Amino acid sequence: MRKGVLEYCILSVLSDGDAYASDIINRLKEAKMIVVEGTLYPLLTRQKNAQLLSYRWEESTQGPPRKYYSITEKGKDFLNSMDISWQELVNSVNKLRIKST
Repeated sequence: MRKGVLEYCILSVLSDGDAYASDIINRLKEAKMIVVEGTLYPLLTRQKNAQLLSYRWEESTQGPPRKYYSITEKGKDFLNSMDISWQELVNSVNKLRIKST
């Protein structure tokens, strides 16, 4: 479940604009989702292979070139379907929580 939520969050971050892996990690940390590079990179690769993301290399003034990720049209469609599924899940959990109190 956590992997699916992280994939959802990565797409959500990238829906705001292109980002470098460190930028993605920082955005997730700001949201209290602690993720390390060893967890992030396999998810980014899987999403790229599924054509949900693309990337480009950009020169950096502070070291080697950086890989910037962006969401594809297929990724945007997938994110929209995940938004619907997420809202359905939240509604279901809320119904259960209300009945149990």
